Amino acid sequence: MYVADSRSSKAPVAPAETRPGRREAADGAGPADGPRTGDGPRAGDGPRAAGRRTAVRAAVPGTVVALGVVSLVTDVSSEMVSAVLPLYLLTGLGLSPLGFGLLDGIQNGFSALVRLLGGHLADRRGRDGAPRHKAVAAVGYGLSALCKPLLLLVHTVPLIGAVVAVDRTGKGLRTAPRDAMISLATEPAHRGRAFGVHRAMDTAGALLGPLTAFLVLRLAGGPMLADGGQQQGYHAVFAVSGCVAVLGVLVLLLFVPNRLAAAGTPEGAGPSSGAAPSDARPRLRDGLALLRVPGLRRLTVCAVLLGLTTVSDSFLYLLVQRRLGLAVEYFPLLPLGTAGAFLLLAVPLGALADRIGRRRLFLAGHGVLLLAYGLLLSPLDGPAAVVCVLLLHGSFYAATDGVLAAAAADTVPAERRGAGLALVGTGQALARFACSLAFGALWSAVGGTTALTWSALALAGCVTGAAFVLHEPAAAAAPVAAPGGPAPTTDDSEVPS
Repeated sequence: MYVADSRSSKAPVAPAETRPGRREAADGAGPADGPRTGDGPRAGDGPRAAGRRTAVRAAVPGTVVALGVVSLVTDVSSEMVSAVLPLYLLTGLGLSPLGFGLLDGIQNGFSALVRLLGGHLADRRGRDGAPRHKAVAAVGYGLSALCKPLLLLVHTVPLIGAVVAVDRTGKGLRTAPRDAMISLATEPAHRGRAFGVHRAMDTAGALLGPLTAFLVLRLAGGPMLADGGQQQGYHAVFAVSGCVAVLGVLVLLLFVPNRLAAAGTPEGAGPSSGAAPSDARPRLRDGLALLRVPGLRRLTVCAVLLGLTTVSDSFLYLLVQRRLGLAVEYFPLLPLGTAGAFLLLAVPLGALADRIGRRRLFLAGHGVLLLAYGLLLSPLDGPAAVVCVLLLHGSFYAATDGVLAAAAADTVPAERRGAGLALVGTGQALARFACSLAFGALWSAVGGTTALTWSALALAGCVTGAAFVLHEPAAAAAPVAAPGGPAPTTDDSEVPS
């Protein structure tokens, strides 16, 4: 039915050199002398550059690139709206910081409420025996695309909140299936890099979205709302955003394969060792039972702890804008600093996580966020200080966003991958929802600077607590490889039997 249907439904076969007991193919090369990072030729088999290119192709399958394009296009659409909505609500409609905190929290809260459902539905198998990852993701992307034109019709805070809630419902439905497809298509040893590539493409959309909104506002001839006046500029942003969102759905339907098997699974084998029979229909409470898996439970606890002290992007940008006294027309450009750093660092930090451990880098990323808070609270000011804050903010996302998903994917079997990723994401989203409410209330009561000070102190404590939660004896930290599967990564991953 779709272009993607004519493609192979199998994920890339694990390179021979990463399978236990296998040696180099009989092509004149000597015995394997250690782990390889790709399936490219050794010295003497071809140019070294060709080997590096082959290794990159092996680490980043085409499915990941296709999903990256979908996320790029969708993020252009979403960030066009997100870039102008905070200023519109606070300045144009006179919403208080507490009210904005409630609305901003809705964006995370509604996403969290349906993320578990999205992961559960994606893991359920259809009549053809295949999981429904693509179908559930398509529904999620479609819902978000439908919401953009609705913003042309609503002009009150309650109705805007309802549209935002539906949009975040779509995001919640699609996130776990999308990340499950990425992890299933990629070799375990390369998941950090693969998620880094996807997040880099996703962030390219986040980078282009605010810039596109800025240009559309200029071309439409409508000023930024400072008094609730002319709205034609915003209507143009919402209309263009809807068209771009539809394009993202089309790319998903046409170029992402419908069926994916776990990378490295021998042909004809089940999705993972010790997996439940293929006719077993997972139940929603079975997904919650995954918290009994020690590795997944620790990650979820840490995601919740750290999410409780992660100030939302919108509040951070408002603090930056007010500190510098920037003209409101430049507010949509502030996310560009964060997105630019994220874009540049997502792939190298993802690859670094594959080498040093994904959980370690996840904690280090929150340390970087703490530095950003400290710099924003310091006596330093001026454009240079704000640029540094935005760069640190982007580095935080590059070290945590895809890295957390890659670490979570290591702890659950393939047939429950969507539910496992949803558990971690839901815990983090609910925690950030609570943080938005608390920070908005603190800002209204004691001011933005004092609220950020308290948040920074709490973040320092939570980073220490998360490091304690992730600490475990060396014996327990040893990676476990499924029989016949690829060699374990450097993380302390645990694969339940």
